[in-house]
Amino acid sequence: MTTTALAPDVAAQEIETKQDRLSTLMDERGWSAVLFSRHENIAWITAGRVEARVALGTETAVCSLLLTRRGQRFYIAPENEGPRLAAEEFAGLGFEPLLYPWTDNTTDELAHKAGGPEIGADTAMPGFYPHNFTALRAPLLPAEVDRLRQVAASVAASTTRVLKTFTPGITEDEMAARISADLLARHITPSVLLMGTGERIFRYKHAVPRAGVLKHYGMLNLCARQHGMVISITRFIHFGQLPATLAANFEKAARINAELLHATRAGATSAALYAVAAKGYAAAGVPDEITKHHQGGACGYLERDWVATPSGTQTVEAVQAFAWNPSLQGAKAEDTVLLNNGAIEILTATPDLPVIETTISGKIYRSAGVFLP
Repeated sequence: MTTTALAPDVAAQEIETKQDRLSTLMDERGWSAVLFSRHENIAWITAGRVEARVALGTETAVCSLLLTRRGQRFYIAPENEGPRLAAEEFAGLGFEPLLYPWTDNTTDELAHKAGGPEIGADTAMPGFYPHNFTALRAPLLPAEVDRLRQVAASVAASTTRVLKTFTPGITEDEMAARISADLLARHITPSVLLMGTGERIFRYKHAVPRAGVLKHYGMLNLCARQHGMVISITRFIHFGQLPATLAANFEKAARINAELLHATRAGATSAALYAVAAKGYAAAGVPDEITKHHQGGACGYLERDWVATPSGTQTVEAVQAFAWNPSLQGAKAEDTVLLNNGAIEILTATPDLPVIETTISGKIYRSAGVFLP
């Protein structure tokens, strides 16, 4: 499954709604305009239509977007990027170009000339007011929910398809190459690739591909992006009988995951959700395991918008995406889910792979088990 970008008229409606959120913020702050340079905010305000990323590892784009309190919209970019941006990114979106020679970046001057003196920005720049716009991206709009579902289904399908091709002897680099190729062929860009094998899975929470070779136990852990939406998923494969201790750890991880999903409700705070995870690890007999890795949190236009922490003040919205990732001693549970007005939907479900069901207060929550070919 490959998602398609919104038609310009549909995107325009979404952008108008988000412009209203921005206008309210600008009124509160006394700003005349807002300048976006970070990828997640550019994708958000353009309804996932604009991909202004050239160097894959950068946090900021090859252009910046200026949105004024009067409703004007501009993209500021070097002249050499102008033709492609006009034809392939901003067509039909109502943004006007403000271009400068690539030898002389005058983004700040052009922004103040078009937007006025008091401008909020998502990056620290002299003469601008830095601001974290994460909270503005929630709750998700219906069109965003549709895109999130489609991208998640595509990523889950790729994960299932590729995991089933793994055989003993494959290297971690080849594991990463196979999932990357499958995603890229569907215009989905991997942003995190953690391919672990054997003892590396037990030893390292972030097992980036190294010299490991799959013998019995392998992990496919990735994040991937399309139309601005970022999806997270982890799946495991084991050849031969699964050790009883490892199987028990997956049951424990699934239990903590289910408890986090059950507690993910509108109004819950980051700190309260962390406490849920901490209680789950304690009940599993491994209270210190929570100190070895973050437990996940809200997502959408980033791998994580925020992660649950002991003192976190962020609050769950009624319609919001989450990716929890409880893990302990070689086992992990990670899916992208949607909280939609009180109901949890597993967006990266992989029905062709094993599932662990956990019941809490009469509700069944499903976490991924280990694939045993």
